[in-house]
Amino acid sequence: MKQRPDNDAKNAAVSLQALSRALAQLSRPDEVRDFLADLCTPAELEAMVDRWRVVPLLQKGVPYREIHELTQVSVTTIGRVARTLEYGTGGYANALRRQQTRASASH
Repeated sequence: MKQRPDNDAKNAAVSLQALSRALAQLSRPDEVRDFLADLCTPAELEAMVDRWRVVPLLQKGVPYREIHELTQVSVTTIGRVARTLEYGTGGYANALRRQQTRASASH
């Protein structure tokens, strides 16, 4: 992550909040996909997709090596996602919970 002077860090926080609001305004998955495709490089998107793919497997307790075999995501990335699930802000767990709630409501 970029190192920023204090003033730039404050501006970055404001900008992150603005980006978060923009994402929250999108109501359909295809809108979010298009926004992310415009916002991110292909490599950035691939990295985010890889992280998201391992979240449900980690939540189910699948071992790292098995997740790697299933997804081809590196064990290092799997470990980072696992640490974030345990010590992060709860964003992964919240998004997964909402996704599961909506999936069960549509059945």
